[in-house]
Amino acid sequence: MDKILAIVPAYNESATIELVIKEISESVPGIDICVIDDGSIDDTAERARGVGAIVISLPFNMGIGAAVQTGFMYAVQNQYNYAVQVDADGQHDPSYINQMISILKQNNYDVVSGSRFLNKSGYKSPWLRRLGIKILELINRVFIKQKITDCTSGFRAFNRRALEFLAQYYPEDYPEPEVLIVLKKNKFRVIEIPVVMRNRLGGTSSIRGFKSLHYMIKVILAIIMESLKGVKK
Repeated sequence: MDKILAIVPAYNESATIELVIKEISESVPGIDICVIDDGSIDDTAERARGVGAIVISLPFNMGIGAAVQTGFMYAVQNQYNYAVQVDADGQHDPSYINQMISILKQNNYDVVSGSRFLNKSGYKSPWLRRLGIKILELINRVFIKQKITDCTSGFRAFNRRALEFLAQYYPEDYPEPEVLIVLKKNKFRVIEIPVVMRNRLGGTSSIRGFKSLHYMIKVILAIIMESLKGVKK
C-alpha cells in the first residue's frame, strides 16, 4: 500500500491548525500528516500534536522554503511514495488531495499543482496580487515553455522521484514560483488542476497591499536568477 504524507508548514497558525489537520484526515483516511512548526511563538505545535499530527519544530523561524524542504526530507527518509503540501491557514481544500494523488499514480506527471485560476469560483486574492501572479505566469512561460496559471500556489502533490530531488534542491526565498523553473529545467513533468481556494480561516497574510508589489518584484528577480543557473543533476 502506498504511503502518503501531508506536509503542513505552519508559523503561528494556532487558530486554524487543528481544523486543517482534521479536514485532511477526513478527506484522505490513512494519510500521515507532518506539521513543520517554523519557529512559532504560539501553541501551534501543541495543538497539532493534540489532534494526532507528527510535528517537527524548527529552532527559529527559517521561512517557508526551509520548512517545506524539511517536510520533503522527512518524506524521503521515511519512505513515503507521495506527499502533498497543504497550507496551515485553511485556504486549501483537502478534498482535492485524492484527485492529485490519482494523477501522480498514473505515472504521467511528477508534480500536480492546484490552480485557483482554472476555476471561476472561490477566493482569488486581492487584485494587485492577481496582477503580480499574471506577470509571473508570463515570465515563467518564457523560461519553462509551459503555461502555469497559478505559479504561487502552495497546494501541490509530488511523487517519490520529485520528493527525492526536492529534498536536496529547493529554493529558499520564493519557493513556489522558483521551483517551477528548477523542476522544468531538470525534466520533471508538472500539471495544473483546477481547485477552489478559500479565504484564510484565521490569521493574516504577511503579504498585503503594496507589500505584494515589492514581493512580486523580488520574485521576478529570483526567477530570472534561477533560470540562469545550470541543471541540478
